[in-house]
Order: sequence, then structure tokens, then C-alpha cells
Amino acid sequence: MSLRAFHLLFIGLSVVLAAFFAAWAMGQYRLEHQPVYALTGVLSLGAGCGLAVYGTKFQRKTRNL
Repeated sequence: MSLRAFHLLFIGLSVVLAAFFAAWAMGQYRLEHQPVYALTGVLSLGAGCGLAVYGTKFQRKTRNL
């Protein structure tokens, strides 16, 4: 496995982890109604989207390597 492929795999796994963490935080917010869970869910979702954008740009940049 090349370093590029490992990097893309790691980014993909990070996106999935951020999505699951956002879902967990929103589930906790529904149960406890504490704003910290809503904030954590939104920030985690934003991080996941940012990672997805980064992964796409990285893939396009390193396509010809």
C-alpha cells in the first residue's frame, strides 16, 4: 500500500469517525438537552465536512504521482 493510499484511507476513516461522533453527540443532546452536546455535534460535523473536502483536494493534487 502506497503512502498516498494510506493517507486517503486514513482521511476516509476520520470522516466516518467524525460522522459517528456527531450522531452520538446529537443523540445525547436529544436525551439531556445540554447545549454542549449540540455544539459538539455541529463542530464534529463541520470537521467531517472539512476532512472530506481536504481528502478530495488531496486526491486531485496527487492523482498523477
